[in-house]
Amino acid sequence: FAELHAAVPGLPLVSSRVLPGIVLRRDFAAYCPTEGALRALLVTEPLRPALTAPGVEFVVDSEGQYQASLRWITKRTEALMKHLRSNNVKLLLSSAKQEEVVIYYAKLYGVSVVECLSSEEMALISEITGVCPYIPFGDNMDREITETAVVTFCQPLLLVCKRCVHIGFTSVCAFQPHCLILCGPVDGVNEQHAAALQGAFTMLQQLFKTVDQ
Repeated sequence: FAELHAAVPGLPLVSSRVLPGIVLRRDFAAYCPTEGALRALLVTEPLRPALTAPGVEFVVDSEGQYQASLRWITKRTEALMKHLRSNNVKLLLSSAKQEEVVIYYAKLYGVSVVECLSSEEMALISEITGVCPYIPFGDNMDREITETAVVTFCQPLLLVCKRCVHIGFTSVCAFQPHCLILCGPVDGVNEQHAAALQGAFTMLQQLFKTVDQ
């Protein structure tokens, strides 16, 4: 329930509504408008390539070597974004904070980015889509990316003064997610209404479990 409702203070209760899909309460790190269905990729780590493996010391003997290393990182990041585009991936949903070089090439190649998602949000998206997070595959840039979710729409959503991300997914299960936009004059009223609704849903769950048995 926490990931399927958003409380908006400062508006009357009658402004509350139900939206299809889910609402992520953060702004795009990069937004590239697109029409129609698109493919999304879930990631849990920075996509900027590392110069060395964890626990391995990387020694740079000169400024020239350092600059060459930075150029290598930049080229690898660009190559990855090209590979995403060639696999029709136009949305990255990341639990990790992505570095500026990733955001730069994402914008350049038309890939929208939403970062710093919670583990609960990532788990919900995985449940809806049946897709597991993508793991970068090193030097192999020829492998087709199959860990993609189908997104029916992806757009900014303004809730009073807070910019959010509104996404519709093609669900692989009976669960069709909708998000409750719960409005009220102050936070305290919204919290009371949210608690009452969550209690009502819990009661209905228990009722249907009893009927099933």
